[in-house]
Amino acid sequence: MAKKVVATLKTGTGKEYSKVITMNKSPKTGAYSFKEIIVHNDHVKDALAGISK
Repeated sequence: MAKKVVATLKTGTGKEYSKVITMNKSPKTGAYSFKEIIVHNDHVKDALAGISK
């Protein structure tokens, strides 16, 4: 599935978007979880700031 997303991001107007993957550690179990979002290149820093809160 990831290959398909990356392939579509490289063509046409998809070059204006980035895939942001963040890792969070659960304080209760200690397990890591990952959150993936696709945002416009202009909003990457905003997305990272919103996720880390």
